Amino acid sequence: MKKIYYLKTCDTCKKIIKSLPNTNGFILQDIKEEPITVKQLEEMHALTGSYEKLFSKRAKLYKERGMKDMSLTENDFKQYILEHYTFLSRPVIIANDKIFVGNSPKNVNAAIEYLSNE
Repeated sequence: MKKIYYLKTCDTCKKIIKSLPNTNGFILQDIKEEPITVKQLEEMHALTGSYEKLFSKRAKLYKERGMKDMSLTENDFKQYILEHYTFLSRPVIIANDKIFVGNSPKNVNAAIEYLSNE
């Protein structure tokens, strides 16, 4: 599978996608227009081993709801991601059996390096 979950209104996502090599054949899914499904989230979880790794603690709603003071379980992270797209750390790049989650420079560079060798 070659897929990128992102927000088309997010300049950071657009910049990262533009910087990726060898993206022909990738499916781009704007998670605001086409929300992720339980099956898609479970596929991401199978690659990361954790819903928390897929969860964005920088989301505006995370702060607004005072979630940093809550003790969240893996199931909570899963439910919140399915409830609102902003809880998914973006972009999520899936290339074959590799997954790259979020926009940290380390993660983006790893994705670029992996895709360069495809």
